[in-house]
Amino acid sequence: MLLNELLKNIEVLKISGSDDIDIRGVTYDSRKSLPDYLFICIDGFAADGHYFAQQAVDNGATAIVVEKDISIIGDAVIIKVPNTREALAGISAQWFGNPSKDMKLIGITGTKGKTTTTYMVRSILEKAGSTVGLIGTVANCIGNEKIPSRRTTPESYDLQEMFEKMQDKGADTVVMEVSSQGLKLHRVASCDFDIGVFTNFSKDHIGGFEHPDMEDYFNSKKKLFMLCKKGIVNLDSPQGEIIAREAKCEIYTYAVKNEADIKAKNIITHSDSVEFECVTPWFTETFKVSVPGLFSVYNALATISICGIIGVSPQAIRDGLMNVQLPGRAEVVPTPGKPYAVMID
Repeated sequence: MLLNELLKNIEVLKISGSDDIDIRGVTYDSRKSLPDYLFICIDGFAADGHYFAQQAVDNGATAIVVEKDISIIGDAVIIKVPNTREALAGISAQWFGNPSKDMKLIGITGTKGKTTTTYMVRSILEKAGSTVGLIGTVANCIGNEKIPSRRTTPESYDLQEMFEKMQDKGADTVVMEVSSQGLKLHRVASCDFDIGVFTNFSKDHIGGFEHPDMEDYFNSKKKLFMLCKKGIVNLDSPQGEIIAREAKCEIYTYAVKNEADIKAKNIITHSDSVEFECVTPWFTETFKVSVPGLFSVYNALATISICGIIGVSPQAIRDGLMNVQLPGRAEVVPTPGKPYAVMID
């Protein structure tokens, strides 16, 4: 692919050299650079990729993307951008053919509930006949095939590569956890989200290499709603109210306590499940979830909201909620004849 094609959707401050050259590969790891590769310098937590630009050139890279001034020996084209992480996302999407544009992409963010909600959505959509890719903390998979990853939200190049693999295997939908770090570090920039979901917000991920304070943490979460066509927010969370008020996309709300577009009523908790009436713009139905607890109702409301927007039937939702399997997350252990429930979480 020509370099100018790879750069067409990113902001370029300066190019030293010709952008009319053929690129045979893209990497942000200088050790993986080969002849005619484009190397993108990422200033990471442990190391700064700008210090390894010469190694990439020595390995054959013919183009380098930087956000800092560097000096190298060789003929590589130098492309300066405001932010190399954001550039990596745009270049990676272009390199893999923007696969998220050809699938329904659903992103779920929030302090808690992301994993459970992604599994609920996958269970329902598969019952409805979709082929679903899953990306998250527990596993990345399509069908029964697992795809390795080290992060809740993979680095943007790895994420776009994963989208391509899922598309090649017939996925029509991808449901993924979107971490605050993934949003802050532009890992999901250039992703074409059809639906973004906010589950809740509480103190977590503060300090170290993550967020300096709660404001930064919340502002990172909000970025998802600049990337999606439709948003879904938990209106029982004060932060959900803020997102609903500030978001530019079309917003649907869900709640147990407050009035919302999608609302749970008449909740009945059993030792091994929870049952409730759900009032939505599309239908009013009673649903039962195979995981007990109020938190399970909230996760189900987020899931029902997603499925309602997509147009999934109440019966498919009902079947999926009762048959969802959540490995290690609120996983119910059978206790026949006992007046209590045991869960692995």
